[in-house]
Amino acid sequence: MQAGSRMIAGLFFFALLIFSGGCALLPGKELPVPASAPARARIAGVPFFPQEELQCGPASLAMVLNWSGIAVQPAELTPVLFSPGLGGSLQSALVGGARRHGRVAYPLSGPPALLAEVAAGHPVIVLVNLGFFWYPKWHYAVVIGYDGEEEEVILHSGRTANERLSARLFGNVWQRSGYWALVVLPPERLPATAEEAPWLAAVSGLERVGQSQGAETGFATALSRWPDSFAAWMGLGNSRYQRGDLAGAAAAFSQATLRQPENGAAFNNLAHVLAGLGRRQEALAAARQAVALGGAFAAQARQTLQEIEALPLP
Repeated sequence: MQAGSRMIAGLFFFALLIFSGGCALLPGKELPVPASAPARARIAGVPFFPQEELQCGPASLAMVLNWSGIAVQPAELTPVLFSPGLGGSLQSALVGGARRHGRVAYPLSGPPALLAEVAAGHPVIVLVNLGFFWYPKWHYAVVIGYDGEEEEVILHSGRTANERLSARLFGNVWQRSGYWALVVLPPERLPATAEEAPWLAAVSGLERVGQSQGAETGFATALSRWPDSFAAWMGLGNSRYQRGDLAGAAAAFSQATLRQPENGAAFNNLAHVLAGLGRRQEALAAARQAVALGGAFAAQARQTLQEIEALPLP
């Protein structure tokens, strides 16, 4: 099964796992702690919710949401996260649950990224397999710290808060999920390992669940790191438009045209919002430019131009 479709089969404790399968540690024998990070890190303020049977998904998401400032109990998340027929929670359900609470769900992959996020003070949800590859027992836990000198990872897991697990054991059970991990952050806070395209994709997910205010903040956050990002300016314009801020949308789309003057989509969007602001002549100029540029949005640009030309003169 692909990582996105794995289910959590039940509640199991790391302490009961004996089989290690001879797999490699987190690369090398030592934890791959980033050179700029401390040898030890422990995130304060991550509440612990004991994970009832089959409820590790809601409990794990509740922990990171509360850390991020959203007061929610696992029981409140269970109806939308837990699938009784499948006996667990899909990773996609956790992502959707984070988004519906106005948080950016940013996926991670691999030990270096996980440790960099923890060092930056960001708790990380991980998916592990506490069984065997031929008989998986999937389980969510929250990584809240590490100890590079003792080679241990610290987690809230099952019914145990602040569980310390050897890097070797953690690496064995985590790698069986393809190193699936998720950091859940307020949209104004970039992950330590943030990259432009994945961050914008994660922020766009907020728009798809009606969180346009959070999406607007997330796109603005992207621009604080990547000020010349065409996609971020377009996303910001779309979010502002969805919230009814036509002047703000026009300003964002105008910035997008400066970043990619050959892209008709930016001019088409700019023309549309300028028309909505009653700035007919400016809208006509933008629409004509969009038509002249052609490309994939040529038909849409021609329609926009026709609609603006049909507007009554001021």
